[in-house]
Amino acid sequence: MPNPSLHSIPSVQAPLHLLLEADPRTEVIAGYLHDCHCVVARLGEATVGVYLLKALGAETWELMNIAVAPEHQGRGIGALLLRHAIDQARQLGAKRLELGTGSFGHQLTFYQRAGFRVVAVEPDYFLTHYPEPLFENGLQHRDRLRLALTL
Repeated sequence: MPNPSLHSIPSVQAPLHLLLEADPRTEVIAGYLHDCHCVVARLGEATVGVYLLKALGAETWELMNIAVAPEHQGRGIGALLLRHAIDQARQLGAKRLELGTGSFGHQLTFYQRAGFRVVAVEPDYFLTHYPEPLFENGLQHRDRLRLALTL
């Protein structure tokens, strides 16, 4: 498989169908999309991945969303996007990169492999912020973990 190319694009052009892979609520995505730095991964003409970074303060940024098309998962595209997001945050002046994720599942392992550490737990986050229950491997997501990486 050829390596995907990465491209910065205006956040309003971010591929919503991919963002929904990581965050199933259009309203939530709309709430942060316009303030984000957006990068997409392309294989030829096809957009196969995306991430969004948002400044939380002068030296702290948040990875708001990162997703890879289901048919392209497991091929290293997510890891490429995450490494690029970390480098991009550094270039934008960040000293810390944060994110929120579920308290279990492959996403947590994915971020921990990249050096992110749990810094807080938000109890019942998924119960209060999402009208439909979110399940993974037969378990319902309830709490959100806040992870951070010192850059």
